[in-house]
Amino acid sequence: MTVPDTAKTPPASASLRQAAKAATLPLAILLAFVLFGLVEGRVWSLANIRNIVVQGSYLAIFAMAQTVVILTRGFDLSLGFSVSLASVACAMAMVAVGDGGPAVFAGIAAALAVSTLIGLANGILIAGVGINPLVTTLGMANIVLALASTVSGGFPVTGMPAGFNAFFSQGAVLGLPVPTLAALLVFAAIAFVLVMTGFGRSLYIIGANPRAATAAGIRSVPVLTAAYTLCGLLTGIGAMMLTARTGSGEPNLGGNLTLESIAAAVVGGVRLSGGEGGVGAAILGALFVTVLSNGMNLVQIDGYLQQICLGAIIVVSLLLARDDQRR
Repeated sequence: MTVPDTAKTPPASASLRQAAKAATLPLAILLAFVLFGLVEGRVWSLANIRNIVVQGSYLAIFAMAQTVVILTRGFDLSLGFSVSLASVACAMAMVAVGDGGPAVFAGIAAALAVSTLIGLANGILIAGVGINPLVTTLGMANIVLALASTVSGGFPVTGMPAGFNAFFSQGAVLGLPVPTLAALLVFAAIAFVLVMTGFGRSLYIIGANPRAATAAGIRSVPVLTAAYTLCGLLTGIGAMMLTARTGSGEPNLGGNLTLESIAAAVVGGVRLSGGEGGVGAAILGALFVTVLSNGMNLVQIDGYLQQICLGAIIVVSLLLARDDQRR
């Protein structure tokens, strides 16, 4: 019989190990920022620091969306293409309505509705029908990509209200950029759901031990369906914010977001094996990936090499998590 870690490790040593583990990612973020700054001084400029914070806010929203489903031993490979379709729908709705508040409301509603429906469809197929998350979300990614390209004709959708772009992209509330404020509000809401509600606790239990969840009377089908639906809703929020940033509905907007969002969640400590992690970890992971991408862009590292780096980070994070589980 395996002896629990608490029996094998003195409390002081366990606390030190946990503290060292918690400090690893913040130190890695600081180290990456310093090293890139030594190579390219612009990394340390106030303008670039603000850009890192804002850009990291978008990725944090998508990383939190992935976290919700990764906790259940799943993931969403359709996230990036869902962003593209939601962006196109957002722009087309605003153009159709015209200008002013009603157009902005229509655009936001369209983005959230499209992405939430995609999440719901994923949830029904995975939880209700029983199809593997990899197969389901990969197939959905192809469907959504085709829809985004077909509906938009393959071209950006322009003509959105100027106020929408100005507020959601360049605006600030109480000194905080609107994208950062949106990420903080999403963090507060999802943290509350995961920690303080039965639904959140069910996500952890299902991810940690599906059989135990069944024995505890947790109905996994509605919980998993709700998890993917919530992932879709958060994806729509991020897609709407990115649409304001680009100033148009882009059919290719979410290109690298699937890999980056999974990387951010996994690097932050959300285990792909389920049942462990949280949105705080996802935010730290998003900041690390953003600092890394920003630095590589400024020192002019090729885009393909950047994707290799992100893939390597995921692999290394999984290996470290596996070693940690063996202790």
